[in-house]
Amino acid sequence: MKYGIVAFPSKKIQDLANTYRKRYDPHYALITPHITLKDAFDAGESEIDEISKKLQEISTQFAPLQIHASRVSSFYPVTNAIYFRIEPTPQLENLQKTIQQHINVGAPKHVFVPHITIAQKMSASEHDDIFGQLRMTGVNEQDTINRIHLLYQLEDGSWTTYETYKLTGAE
Repeated sequence: MKYGIVAFPSKKIQDLANTYRKRYDPHYALITPHITLKDAFDAGESEIDEISKKLQEISTQFAPLQIHASRVSSFYPVTNAIYFRIEPTPQLENLQKTIQQHINVGAPKHVFVPHITIAQKMSASEHDDIFGQLRMTGVNEQDTINRIHLLYQLEDGSWTTYETYKLTGAE
């Protein structure tokens, strides 16, 4: 089964992201706006229990995340994806690095760039047009995220929560 580890921002930021995702993201109906902490990976039932225990331990080491969605950016030319850039903080980077080190299944597909995708899978001309518009609109939202989530993928391609972990540490 496919799993992933994410942090969901507040409803306010999700609603803002969804105003764009409805039109520009074919994954809109499959997953809520999120920050990916570990890309999708395959794991069996016995492995997932161990992964869940590790995530529980990790969540007790980290305080709630303070995030700042600071601007609209793009992964062009690698992909035609547009996103809200989440300013990297030592805390967020340490959490992601700790998850990668302790949950050592599936290699990272990309360097960690904290973001919330708002548009993807567009043609180059569509990307250029939409990116120009969204960049002018911009984003400037602060948020506190106090939970991380282990998700799993259903047969229809949508993602749902397997378990939630409250960030209760001091780091």
